[in-house]
Amino acid sequence: MKILPNRLDRGFLAYQKEFEEKALEVLRSGWYVLGHEVKSFEEEFAQYTGGDYCVGLANGLDALWIAFRVLNIGKGDEVIVQGNTYIASVMGITINGATPIFVEPDLYNNIDASKIEEKINSKTKAILVVHLYGQASNMDKIMGIAKKHNLRVVEDCAQSHGAYFNQKMTGTFGDIGCFSFYPSKNLGAFGDGGAIVTNNNKIAEDFRTFRNYGSEKRYFNKVVGTNSRLDEIQAGLLRVRLSHIQELNDERKKICERYLNEINVPNIELPRIRNNATTVWHQFAIRVKCRAELIEYLEKNGIGTIIHYPIPPHLSEAYNYLNVKRGDLPITEQYANEILSLPLFNGMTNEEQSYIINIINKYRECI
Repeated sequence: MKILPNRLDRGFLAYQKEFEEKALEVLRSGWYVLGHEVKSFEEEFAQYTGGDYCVGLANGLDALWIAFRVLNIGKGDEVIVQGNTYIASVMGITINGATPIFVEPDLYNNIDASKIEEKINSKTKAILVVHLYGQASNMDKIMGIAKKHNLRVVEDCAQSHGAYFNQKMTGTFGDIGCFSFYPSKNLGAFGDGGAIVTNNNKIAEDFRTFRNYGSEKRYFNKVVGTNSRLDEIQAGLLRVRLSHIQELNDERKKICERYLNEINVPNIELPRIRNNATTVWHQFAIRVKCRAELIEYLEKNGIGTIIHYPIPPHLSEAYNYLNVKRGDLPITEQYANEILSLPLFNGMTNEEQSYIINIINKYRECI
């Protein structure tokens, strides 16, 4: 049996008729940019998250860097962010000239809220919270710190569509929630796409202006903006997927419950779920010290895996200028050396799940 780490085709096939009908509807409409589909998706996604406003964008990275631009955070400012995140999170900060200040992760792969305050100084302007692998971060504590120190909060929800902390959805705690709709996400488009959610009308209006060349009205430009518009076809297809998001997340939950209940191998650390929080299982990320050996063993048995993420941002060549050295973030670096994501996708069969579990449970090297 050959099992890929991810399969996007099955997510399409499950609702093929709906996707194809919507695509044809948009194509036949004759309106392809900032039309009915985008407006409708923005309204529906805001309602889904519990936020007041949603603004569709071209991709998740745009959501992040425009967020800090709109909040007027730039050169000379510092933004606190966890060390073990995808580099796009950090790019959202540095594109604006601000400096990322890295904090180690907790046992749930999210920012360790108990280590935030020690990093705060007069230059600190915001906290970027990343709900990594689909699990909600410790938002009560984080929001308490932000309020105490008068800091902005931006949430990177690229992997947490539908995750809750204390019955409130990620993306609605801080000033701005940033979402990606890259095809592999729980709420994935068929190309690039992104959005922000906010409860602040001015922030929403600033995003709408900035995404469209800085203009509220054609040829009347208020600011030097950019071109970052969610297109009509992607918005329409996202509306179809959004109508099924609960069943899609429930399906992933059932798969991961099998992994949690049935994988039983010494030295393989399974993911934990935080109290008062939910996860939408964007990834099922285990930790194992002899990762290379496990990857080789699984590959020999036809099982693909992905490392999220082998090089933490502070050790990437792109951020040499930050002068954060190897060893400065030992927990982040340990996670980078041990994390491994098992196959997880909508449409995975029971047979495939059982095969993966059985093969892993036979693994006895490095024990």
